[in-house]
Amino acid sequence: MFSLPPLDAILSSAHVVSLPMRVKFRGVVTREVMVFEGPAGWGEFGPFLEYDDEESSRWLASALEAGWLGYPAPVRDWVPVNATVPAVSAAEVPAVLGAFDAVHTVKIKVAEAGQTMSDDAARVGAVRHLLPEAKIRVDANGGWSVDQAVSALRMLSVFGLEYAEQPVATIAEMAAVRTALSGSVLIAADESVRKATDPLAVARAGAADLLVVKAAPLGGVRRALEIVAEAGLPAVVSSALDSSVGIGAGLALAAALPELPFACGLGTVSLMAADVATPSLVAVDGGMEVRNVVADPELLAQFAAPAERHDWWLDRLRRTYALL
Repeated sequence: MFSLPPLDAILSSAHVVSLPMRVKFRGVVTREVMVFEGPAGWGEFGPFLEYDDEESSRWLASALEAGWLGYPAPVRDWVPVNATVPAVSAAEVPAVLGAFDAVHTVKIKVAEAGQTMSDDAARVGAVRHLLPEAKIRVDANGGWSVDQAVSALRMLSVFGLEYAEQPVATIAEMAAVRTALSGSVLIAADESVRKATDPLAVARAGAADLLVVKAAPLGGVRRALEIVAEAGLPAVVSSALDSSVGIGAGLALAAALPELPFACGLGTVSLMAADVATPSLVAVDGGMEVRNVVADPELLAQFAAPAERHDWWLDRLRRTYALL
């Protein structure tokens, strides 16, 4: 970890914004994040509201890396990006996909609480009907049991799955699902990496075929690069429902990886009805050009969070800073 900037320097440039969503995603209809500017650029501190201070401190480390250290040198100037379909009804799929440009790969949320496997099959089937040539991946966010995951993925495999992301919650369950499917569906680890005290445990256990890595939850671009190198598995870079500033960190990570065999999950700004940058960091022709993102002062003012929410985030920043 580099030398921390003074807390006052962070607080003095901090902006808290409240960004409305086009469609509910992970239960979120309005996304709150904090952005601030350091000598190396803009950083975003946006752990979800339910995350505790210890987990949130890794997100702060990532934001400070962006603002005060900058990113590693890229090895590519263009990154392929997937579209994302939340757990909407099959009828809503065309409208969701309409927000994305030139879709070649789609990640589809499944295993939503209160929904059934039939709902999942209808949603995935609707995507396949609209995009017969696209690569399709599904993400359960650990929502299935082992038996449910094996049954669901065997059923969904008729649509042609690139991989299934975090079908079950634990590493042992991931290994069991992977064994049961015998390679018919590749298994990707997300929460088993970014929420684990040991992000390499899933690789040692042989519980996944690839890793999903996110810069902010892992403590920054450099730490994520170290984890991928030590794990020795292919990696997909994803985002955590960030503004364009936060997506910029994911883009920097994807640009710096020695190999990038999969399209990345960095297209979630297209699910938002507002952003902090002009132009927004969204995919064009199925990918993104690697570039720096600068927050727009007019947008920061237009979407500024209410005073009480601004104060709440400043308190959160002070607490998490003390843990670094």
